[in-house]
Amino acid sequence: MVKTVNLQKKYTTDEVETTALVNVNLHVKQGEFLAIMGPSGCGKSTLLNIIGLLDNPTGGDFYFMGQEISKFSERQRANLRKEHLGFVFQSFNLIDELTVYENVELPLIYLKVGAADRKQRVAQVLEQMQIAHRRNHFPQQLSGGQQQRVAIARAVISKPQLLLADEPTGNLDSAHGQEVMQLLSTLNEEGTTIVMVTHSPSDADYAHRIVNLFDGQIISENVKELAIL
Repeated sequence: MVKTVNLQKKYTTDEVETTALVNVNLHVKQGEFLAIMGPSGCGKSTLLNIIGLLDNPTGGDFYFMGQEISKFSERQRANLRKEHLGFVFQSFNLIDELTVYENVELPLIYLKVGAADRKQRVAQVLEQMQIAHRRNHFPQQLSGGQQQRVAIARAVISKPQLLLADEPTGNLDSAHGQEVMQLLSTLNEEGTTIVMVTHSPSDADYAHRIVNLFDGQIISENVKELAIL
């Protein structure tokens, strides 16, 4: 599903050049749950942003669903994001002025899904995330764990083939964090490919494979199960 070949990323200003990624070779298979780990500043979020079509590499090749897309236009990239990708962030990124229902429904409106279909799909995913009883509440009326459930519901409502999670439990206590990880694991078992950036070894334990980054380079990989071929 995702393949990088000698991927590089440099940030350049008038005074300094910073290298974020150095010759990263990564292959994410369909149906896999991959965790990316490493110290702060090692390039984890940069790599996730490139995989999520939010940033461009400055060198190497990047393939998504068999297409080399590093030279795609922003419109092409936006269309791929809408059709195939879901995002879960540490800070939830919910819209405070919208209810739980409206936050989850929003991606379907962007995709021009009909009202009846939207209603059915939102109800289904809210039940799946065990948050339907809060459908008319606003984000500030929810606990952190509940907000992250809403964020996951919003991320998967469009049935993405690839879900990207950036420190999904970073703002949660251990109990709520475990609930969120179990939800992600269930989504993966149901067929969603997941790439997750995390500092947490316990969160990484849910993944099939752990890739460790240091100074913008992959220094090791740990394959935890061989069910994904």
